Amino acid sequence: MTSKISNVDTVKNAESTPDQEQPYKELGLKDDEYARIKEILGRRPTDAELAMYSVMWSEHCSYKSSKVHLKYFGETTTDEMKSKMLAGIGENAGVVDIGDGWAVTFKAESHNHPSYVEPYQGAATGVGGIVRDILAMGARPLAVMDPLRFGKPDAPDTKRVLPGIVAGVGGYGNCLGLPNIGGEVVFDETYQGNPLVNALCVGAMKVEDLHLAHASGAGNKVILYGARTGLDGIGGVSVLASETFDDSAGKRKKLPSVQVGDPFTEKVLIECSLELFEKGIVVGIQDLGGAGLSCATSELASAGDGGMHVWLDRVPLRATGMTPAEILSSESQERMCAVVEPANVEAFMEVCRKWDVIATEIGEVTDGDRLVITFHDEVVVDVPPRTVAHEGPVYNRPIQRPADQDELQANTPDALAKPAEDELLELIKSQAASPNLASKRWVTQQYDRYVRGGTVLAQPSDGGMIRIGEDTHRGVALSTDCNGRYTKLDPYAGAQLALAEAYRNVAATGATPVAVTNCLNFGSPEDPGVMWQFEQAVKGLADGCVELGIPVTGGNVSFYNQTGSTAILPTPVVGVLGVIDDVRRRIPTGIGAEAGETLLLLGETRAEFGGSEWAHVVHGHLGGLPPKVDLQREKLLGEVLVAGSRDGMVSAAHDLSEGGLAQALVETCLIGETGARVFLEGDLFTELFSESAGRVLVAVPRTEEQRFTDMCTARALPWRKVGVVDPESNALEIQTLGSLPLDELREAWEATLPALFD
Repeated sequence: MTSKISNVDTVKNAESTPDQEQPYKELGLKDDEYARIKEILGRRPTDAELAMYSVMWSEHCSYKSSKVHLKYFGETTTDEMKSKMLAGIGENAGVVDIGDGWAVTFKAESHNHPSYVEPYQGAATGVGGIVRDILAMGARPLAVMDPLRFGKPDAPDTKRVLPGIVAGVGGYGNCLGLPNIGGEVVFDETYQGNPLVNALCVGAMKVEDLHLAHASGAGNKVILYGARTGLDGIGGVSVLASETFDDSAGKRKKLPSVQVGDPFTEKVLIECSLELFEKGIVVGIQDLGGAGLSCATSELASAGDGGMHVWLDRVPLRATGMTPAEILSSESQERMCAVVEPANVEAFMEVCRKWDVIATEIGEVTDGDRLVITFHDEVVVDVPPRTVAHEGPVYNRPIQRPADQDELQANTPDALAKPAEDELLELIKSQAASPNLASKRWVTQQYDRYVRGGTVLAQPSDGGMIRIGEDTHRGVALSTDCNGRYTKLDPYAGAQLALAEAYRNVAATGATPVAVTNCLNFGSPEDPGVMWQFEQAVKGLADGCVELGIPVTGGNVSFYNQTGSTAILPTPVVGVLGVIDDVRRRIPTGIGAEAGETLLLLGETRAEFGGSEWAHVVHGHLGGLPPKVDLQREKLLGEVLVAGSRDGMVSAAHDLSEGGLAQALVETCLIGETGARVFLEGDLFTELFSESAGRVLVAVPRTEEQRFTDMCTARALPWRKVGVVDPESNALEIQTLGSLPLDELREAWEATLPALFD
């Protein structure tokens, strides 16, 4: 009788055919990596083992080029910072205790390359994957955010990828019933062909409901539940994100299929999982994202106290004739893997039947130290799980400061032609209409920002804010930020400026910043100049977090974001989480309609235009140094804003970043639908367009002006009065320059993206 698996490569066959050629290079493995696998196993790998090692040792999954640098986060985290975390780097997502028995988990991930190949599904499954990371911690997902970056806005490829990516983010999140409360949309020619699609999710749970990914307890059962396993996504994000673009063809050297998402299946999976957590019948849990079952089984076994045996032929499939390697490598979405005590298996299955979720017992925890996978009673995988999940290659890539870095910094914007005073009003309007500063309403109107009724603030507010539960007013605020031009000019300072802006945006909502996640997007790690940028950015971010006293709880690294030798701007996106004990005292971004409220500018303004939006838009210039960052000042500014919120002294707040004071005035007036009269002294161009950090524009009721300014003075925070709220004028009036009607400003601000993409 012919064996059911006569064409399947088993361990027994691998032992007897040591010289059989294998396509390890096509799977992304180097010669020395393949040799090391054979050394670990004492034989050549089977096809299934080769597939597991290739995806798990990919750049995306193993962090083999970044590990030596990422450890700096752990080395610099103080005991006080660690005390704020319930789970940190190495878990599916970071978790912090926010008081009253509540914990919040949040994380950002990248889905850049799949979104270039297939914009809608790449972006949609990026959202689905990060949501499952949050769910796997035991939390109910509450909201998502989407930091996005694209090439030149009028480029044909941008017009191909942007609408699909936005539709994918919105389509998946909307169907899940998760509000999208913020993010970014940034354009720069370096992202041409390399769009960045970063996704963040935040969830909440009671502290005692925290779950971690580990398979402990010999005899415990491994249950796969959720969608069936198909051929979609094989070698997807794990391989696709670990190689650069072919500059001659403008395409990937490998084009594995991109995962296909089904948000309705995921919605049911979420509710099913939350009921399983509530009933206390899960020992450990792991979502299936990049690398699929290869990741879930090896990581669960590696983090446990024993081994694991998996019966691969039990996995529910949606394609016929799938090989063990394909089943293990599939990145089909909406799947979870749980470890359950035998006595609770039936209760587990009963919950899954209630939600009509497919659940199958595919393995069990063993008392050995091996991950053994069989297929129709034949062993196709027999490996030490840690060698797959956690002991992959580690590279100390060459690092070299780029030869042109000094020249770049020496090319300051000082010699650029500055506008005459009578041209400033027109510049304010044209800057507001530039793609990076224009309203992103065309994007955000495709997202449901208020579903479930917990949203307190959402884009275009400085930070998103959401109430964490129906029976509490406690909430969290989030912001993601990064200016890649700043990081290009000085990676260390640029990463700190990203941290400072996200921190400032959260504080401007009235929330206290408490934790950080990151999504570090860079070019090829095989380029010594890129690795210098990466090393500097990691150190800048880690050192900045120490100075602010808030920990990095986790994050993501995305390399190979480049076409040929042209890398993207180094883009270390930083997400900051803040906590507010009562969302009813949140600070809005737009000024209100109470006449006579005072507009105060907090912080100091200097002539800082390196990497500025003005230099970029008007002159196409990038050079010099970015604005100086003073993290102690940022911390003080945050404390003042939180105090102003708590004591009812601040009615609106808007941070100053790209576009400077001019853009902040435009946005705070348009968002609040209220006019203002502004009076400035000195060099009006610098006052309006400088991008000095550590500044916030606040509106203060007249009854609170003295108390608020006394507090600023007592704490040595620079402040000055720059205007008053004037709802009667329906214009932004700048003394000595003239008046800009709000209707005219709104048309300029809101028309750009619809004109480009409708």
